[in-house]
Amino acid sequence: PCAVKMGTLVEPALLLLLWQSLSYCMSLPTVRQPPTIIKQSMKDHIVDPKDTMVIECEAKGNPHPIFSWRRNGKYFNVARDTQVSMRRRSGTLDIYAWNNPEQYEAEYQCIASNAYGSAYSNKIRLRLYRAPVWPREVLEPLVVSAGLPLVLSCDPPPGPPKPETYWMSSSVPTMHPVRPDRRVSMGINGDLYFSNVQFNDSAADYCCNARFPYKNVIQQKMPVVVKVLTIRTVAEAAPTWLSPTGSSSSILVLQGEELLLECIAAGVPTPRIAWTKNGDDLGASPRIKVKNFNKMIQIQKASFDDVGEYTCTATNKIGYIEHTVTVRVKAAPFWLEKPTDLVLAPEENGRLLCQSDGAPRPTVSWFINGEPIEVATPQPNRQVSGDTLTLRAVTAENTAVYQCNVSNEFGYLLANAFVNVLHATPRILGARNELIKVIEGSRPLLDCRYFGSPVPELRWSKYGQGTLEGNRFKTHRNGTLEIKQIRIEDQGTYLCVVSNVAGRDESQVRIEVKEPTLIVTRPQSMKVIRGSDVRFECGVKTDVTTPVTTTWMKDKKHVTLGWRISLDESNLVITNANRGDEGNYTCVIKSEMEQKSASARLMVMGMTNRPDPPTKLELSDPYERSVRLRWVPGESNHNPITEYLVQYDDDDWLPGKWRNLSTYPGNLNSVILHLTPFTYYEFRVIAINEIGMSRPSRPSTRFQSSGAPPDVIPKNVKGVGTWRNNMEISWEPLTYRQWNGPHLKYLVWWKRRDSREEWKNATTKWLKYYIYDADTFTPYDIKVQAVNDFGLGPESPVVTGYSGEDLPSAPRSFRIQQRHLDSIYVDWDLPAEPNGVITGYSLKYQTMNATRGEESRVEELTPNVTSFSVRRFDRYTRYRFSVAAQTRIGTGEWHTEESPHYTTETYAQDQVDITTQGWFIGIMCAVALMVLILLIVCFIKRSRGGKYPVREKKDISMEPVDDKDQEGSFDYREEERGLQRGQSSMEAMMKRSDSDDSLVDYVEGSEIPFNEDGSFIGQYTGTRRDVRELDFGGTLELHSSVNTIYSLA
Repeated sequence: PCAVKMGTLVEPALLLLLWQSLSYCMSLPTVRQPPTIIKQSMKDHIVDPKDTMVIECEAKGNPHPIFSWRRNGKYFNVARDTQVSMRRRSGTLDIYAWNNPEQYEAEYQCIASNAYGSAYSNKIRLRLYRAPVWPREVLEPLVVSAGLPLVLSCDPPPGPPKPETYWMSSSVPTMHPVRPDRRVSMGINGDLYFSNVQFNDSAADYCCNARFPYKNVIQQKMPVVVKVLTIRTVAEAAPTWLSPTGSSSSILVLQGEELLLECIAAGVPTPRIAWTKNGDDLGASPRIKVKNFNKMIQIQKASFDDVGEYTCTATNKIGYIEHTVTVRVKAAPFWLEKPTDLVLAPEENGRLLCQSDGAPRPTVSWFINGEPIEVATPQPNRQVSGDTLTLRAVTAENTAVYQCNVSNEFGYLLANAFVNVLHATPRILGARNELIKVIEGSRPLLDCRYFGSPVPELRWSKYGQGTLEGNRFKTHRNGTLEIKQIRIEDQGTYLCVVSNVAGRDESQVRIEVKEPTLIVTRPQSMKVIRGSDVRFECGVKTDVTTPVTTTWMKDKKHVTLGWRISLDESNLVITNANRGDEGNYTCVIKSEMEQKSASARLMVMGMTNRPDPPTKLELSDPYERSVRLRWVPGESNHNPITEYLVQYDDDDWLPGKWRNLSTYPGNLNSVILHLTPFTYYEFRVIAINEIGMSRPSRPSTRFQSSGAPPDVIPKNVKGVGTWRNNMEISWEPLTYRQWNGPHLKYLVWWKRRDSREEWKNATTKWLKYYIYDADTFTPYDIKVQAVNDFGLGPESPVVTGYSGEDLPSAPRSFRIQQRHLDSIYVDWDLPAEPNGVITGYSLKYQTMNATRGEESRVEELTPNVTSFSVRRFDRYTRYRFSVAAQTRIGTGEWHTEESPHYTTETYAQDQVDITTQGWFIGIMCAVALMVLILLIVCFIKRSRGGKYPVREKKDISMEPVDDKDQEGSFDYREEERGLQRGQSSMEAMMKRSDSDDSLVDYVEGSEIPFNEDGSFIGQYTGTRRDVRELDFGGTLELHSSVNTIYSLA
């Protein structure tokens, strides 16, 4: 309604209804109305001077209002400015700033006026958008040592409006956002913070980017190059604050605005951040979000509950620090109850409320048609009390537009509300004498919109009798009649009557109640074999007076009827069903009042029911070790897909070699794939159900994962000398798949083992590195790690290598011992200076009385053998021994030593001689006894006589004589001939033993001389008789123990 009752204050709810009905009042050309601002620009209005600058101001009223403007509080003569125009029947300004657009940066206010008042817009601050330009500057590379903190400033152009900043890192050939972590953060002010710098931070350039939302323009700052100085060990450091600084700070935020608190600390190891509020832990709250690895607190809309002291603590194993942020919350003015327009009849009372709040509490100012109420023409029936303006027994003079302004130091609010005092006959707005058809059981709404001043009384009746109110009937304050659960008997004509002191008006509505439409036979879902016939039934029951139409939908699209798909009454028939017929079928029954539907699903089974391959593979969220893969599942063909197999091809040289990557549950179509960095990939997906696998999907687009530091340790690290003063360090190369980035190199580390010297290092792209000027065969600790453009990989385990070998020195502690009478035992120790790995020993020995030309014997021994024994022919034989160690380089220095005499009684007593053993004595006695018996027998026979030829030495020839004479006597010449036959062999034997020492040769001579060292002189003086000088004329004397005995016999 557009009027109120006489003599009462207007209730707030009714005022709201008046406001909602105002549009209907405006449809009456004879009803006057003060102006109302219906559209205006924002208080902070940013425009681009290159385009037409538009300041909007639209208003309505009756008569239509005229518009004027103020600029910076003064009247703005639009007509006299050639660069400004005002639109027809509107207050909107178009500013064409061809020259000096800066002159139009000002504060504007629109005024809409007619004969019944003036409405004012907000004060609109016009600001010019300036293209953001970063100053062209040459940024020197930032050099920082590893472990120290670093702050990269952004300082974007200020706007307006304020830009959104973010950081990108660029490395050939890609650019990607800098991902924050516990160590790297982007601050609220847009700066990039490094709690401590690492070597791989220098792998890319850093660019600050700013997005300006007005034009959605992105500007990029000149890139910053960071060079990190590597050191062997990074010193640990206690936490220090990067942002904010100091131990305390404070922040002021307005209610409803976003509150951001941050704490970023430097230190090694990277500190961890924790928060408390007023000494207590932050409770779980959907309003408070802890972000950026606990370094930021975000509250989307601050409230007075957020006031307090927030303490952040940065901790690492070296120490901890604290910072306290005091949060204060203030509030710009906000509405509790905004004044609304009043339409009053003469002598009625009215009230405008302007209730607001804020911190601090705002002040309230009232205006009439833009003029402060204190200086306006006094009216005795108008009273202002704070936030309430009261009008009593209004007259036409009270018609005006009233402004309420509430403000504090943080902002202001301005509201227009008109008071329209008029006298009007009641009128029913909208259509009259309507016919409404409704369904039984529904809840129809019968409209009766009306207007009048004073506010008319409204009454609903059926056939003009009585008043409909209560039970199932309800009259709303806007005149609408609601009937709950309408019945057949409610059918009929309903009358709406409005009246006041000025008159009355009425309208009628006729209602027809119909039976509801019901689907009594609903279509059933089914599975059929391909080629079968399908029939979907859809039986309907409806009101006999209500015509209905039946349509069928497949997957929300109308079914196209033809020779194979047809209708049988309301039933759908499909002949020779195929896979294309699969889908959801919906029977739609529609009447002029309602619509009913029922659905069923058709599945067509084939001979094989493998799933169809997935389609539309899409890659997103790329990182160095992962990417997200999405796809659209193919048809399962009535056998649920149990899993998906993702395959990949990463072979640049032989494409098409697909390998299995992983399997995923069949209910997923978006997965994270774990990849190898810096590798080109193509993916495809295979769907699997209980029948089998689908055909592979089409491959995805080719994708290269981002680079990363190597994560494989070089294997088979070893150090081997190739010359006496160097060492070759070698290792197995990383495969190309293990590079993880471009320009793979190897960082080689070495130092002397068990020394306090610092590690030395060198970088090489080869698989070997040589160390020169090394001491001979010195142990070194060695380790190798791979490095690429993205950083260092893990270090290999420390191994021991040796510099080059040289010839060894002579073996130490050479000893000669006679442990038995017939052998000499020698042993020795390792050389004092091996100069390498001992590979063996060379031992040379020969007798000291060897004849000229006799070669020494050489024994090659393994490195674990350091002893040797020589068997002697007699206890008086001496040997000369020479021993040398061997390395890979060759044979080293020789050590030579002669064996001493072992003939003294003391030594003999110390030795174990088998001649003193009982068993040996017994055997020798038995042998001697047998020899003695034989000699006696021979002597007896010889003494009997016989032929015994006497020859003169060995030059006398022997005639052949029979062994026995004719008398059968024994011929002793046979013995002589036997001795002669053995002479040549004996001579050879004596020559072979020519070098042996024997005292037997001297038993018939004089006293035997000896040297001072006890050695026998005879072998050197020449007194020894040659066997060739022996006389074999009579008897043959063999110088041996047995022959001696024989001669005695």
